[in-house]
Amino acid sequence: MFISNDIQCALKLKINGIYIPSFNKKINYVSSFNFPRNFEIIGSAHNFNEIQIKKKQGCKEIFLSPLFQIKKGKKILNIHNFNKLIVDKKLSYIALGGINETNYKKIKLTRSSGFAAITWIKKNGLSKLRPF
Repeated sequence: MFISNDIQCALKLKINGIYIPSFNKKINYVSSFNFPRNFEIIGSAHNFNEIQIKKKQGCKEIFLSPLFQIKKGKKILNIHNFNKLIVDKKLSYIALGGINETNYKKIKLTRSSGFAAITWIKKNGLSKLRPF
């Protein structure tokens, strides 16, 4: 379990870690805390600058989005740009955004360590999800 953007609450509840959203750009956000041994810091990013901020914040895993077209109309990364952003091999990157039944097999063309499909799974459950 992860708490979003509230380190003190995550430490008090002794949960797995914290999720730092892309809008949190405070570089020293985690520097004044002593974390338990297995505490994880994950975050989200949409471009190279945000990835650099997440690295400085101590994130070991980054949700990178949107990979494919989404309803909100944000600029998409596409597979080529997604792979160009993954330069630090010490971090894990999770593909996010616009993933559905027709395009999820394309994720194996990325250098991501996994994917998340919020809307697709909410809509269909896991019944439509098949191995690559």
